[in-house]
Amino acid sequence: MRQTGSPTVRRRRLASELRHLRERAQLTLEEVGRQLGWSTSKISRIETSRVGVTLKDIGRLLELYKVDGSRRDELLKLTRDARKRGWWHAYNDLSDEYAAYIGLEAEAASMRSFASVVLPGLLQTEDYARAVIRAGLVLSPPGEVEHRIEIRMARQALLSQTEPLRLWAILDEAVIRRVIGGPAVMCSQLQRLLDITDLPNVTVQVLPFAAGAHSGTSGAFQIMEFPEPADPDVVFLENLTDSLYVERDADVYRYTVAFDHLRAKALDPDDSRRLIMETTAQRG
Repeated sequence: MRQTGSPTVRRRRLASELRHLRERAQLTLEEVGRQLGWSTSKISRIETSRVGVTLKDIGRLLELYKVDGSRRDELLKLTRDARKRGWWHAYNDLSDEYAAYIGLEAEAASMRSFASVVLPGLLQTEDYARAVIRAGLVLSPPGEVEHRIEIRMARQALLSQTEPLRLWAILDEAVIRRVIGGPAVMCSQLQRLLDITDLPNVTVQVLPFAAGAHSGTSGAFQIMEFPEPADPDVVFLENLTDSLYVERDADVYRYTVAFDHLRAKALDPDDSRRLIMETTAQRG
C-alpha cells in the first residue's frame, strides 16, 4: 500500500495550517515574533516547512492563535506525525533536499514527469543508474555511487506496491537515443522501459525530434499530486548543484499547462512504444 504519513508531506500540511491560522488571527510575522520572542525568520521557516517545529513551540503558537479543543489535538497529532522518520532517514548522509524529495514522492498519488536528458530515476535499471550517477558525481567519496543506486532502486517499489504511484512520463526522443553506459546497458534499459509500459499505472510518451520547439525547452520537471485535498500539488526542478520546489498555485498551473502541451505534441503511447521497440532493435 502507499506509504501514507510521509513526514515531509505532513510538515508541509502543518506549515500551511499554521500560516492560515496566523492570517486568520490577523497577525503579521513580526507581531508573532514579538509576542513569542522569536525571530521573524524562524516563523517564516516554520510556515514554509523549511524546518520542523517542536511540540512546545506548536503549543505556544496554538495558544497565541487561540486554537483549542479537538482542533488543537488534531494539530498536535499532525506535529508528532511530521517529526516521524521515513525509511530513507536510515541513510544518514542524505542531503535535506533529497530526503525531502523522497518523502514527497513516497506520499504522492500520481506524478507527471518530463525528462529531457536521462530517464526518470523510477524507470532506470541499476546499470543505467550507475552510469548516470557516476557521470554526475565527478567529486564523490568512495562508495557514494553504489549508495545512491541502492536508494534509487528502493524508490522504484512505488510503482509495484498495492496502491502504486500513477506515473505519466514524457521522454524527449534524445532520452531513448542517447547511449548511456554502453550499447548493452542501453539495450537492457530500453527493454526495461518496454516492460514498465505494460504496467496499468504507467504511461510513457516520447516527444519526437520532429516536434521542434516545445514547452519543456527549459528542462526536466516533475509534478506531484497527493491524495489529500489539503496537500496541494508541488513541482520539482533540479540542476547540478541545487533543487527547487514550486508550490505557488499560479506557478504550478503554468507547469501543468506546459505538461499538457508536451503531452499533445508527443507520440501517443502506442506509437511511443513502437519507437522504443525500434530503437531497442537497433541497439541489439
